[in-house]
Amino acid sequence: MLKGKTALVTGASRGIGKAIALKLAAEGANVVINYGQNREEAAKTAAEIEALGVRALIVQADVSSFVQAKELVDRAKQEFNTLDILVNNAGITRDGLLMRMSEQDFDQVIEVNLKGIFNVTRQVVPLMVKQRSGRIINITSVVGLLGNPGQTNYAASKAGIIGFTKALAKEIGSRGITVNAVAPGFIETAMTAALPEKTVEAIKENITLKKLGKPQNVADAVYFLASDLGEYITGQVLSVDGGMAY
Repeated sequence: MLKGKTALVTGASRGIGKAIALKLAAEGANVVINYGQNREEAAKTAAEIEALGVRALIVQADVSSFVQAKELVDRAKQEFNTLDILVNNAGITRDGLLMRMSEQDFDQVIEVNLKGIFNVTRQVVPLMVKQRSGRIINITSVVGLLGNPGQTNYAASKAGIIGFTKALAKEIGSRGITVNAVAPGFIETAMTAALPEKTVEAIKENITLKKLGKPQNVADAVYFLASDLGEYITGQVLSVDGGMAY
């Protein structure tokens, strides 16, 4: 249980981020819901969280901005005094073959997916070091482990998250803080729902369990690492991919 804990989840208005926020709330944590653009969806997530008997705070912030990331964490600290769990989930895609990829499409993915994790975590770590406890979980991807055609920018950002996770785990482990990553495979979200059926069937053939995952599967893994169950695990990448990468 996470009763009395406070969690910050970036990109939490929908999809995997929403599932993570709801899972942590169901286990007793108050949740700071960060979103980029869709306030309506963020408000729905907040209502569902508060219906579980815990508190929710909605904060709009572009995590690719160091200034906005600081404002996000400052708001969370003002509301709850502390932060016990950070889930860096916010991310974007700008897919395309490298020979046609624009500099802007490469930079945007790196700035949100990778630098965004630095921006938010940089603000949270001093709080956790001071309280000598904390859980940081970074959402990477099976693409960061295996690569994927048309996603050199996304794969680079997600592989970078793995390196970031392992380095930070070594920096702050002595302060009672664990740092891990969760690597989802193909999960049933709005993005995969837009794929042609033939493409989805081809994807399933490369998955050992022959099916797509659900956002709840990822949320359960995050909860495991955020709870006391994961107290002796740090610097690790937990794949939730049905057996795509092993």
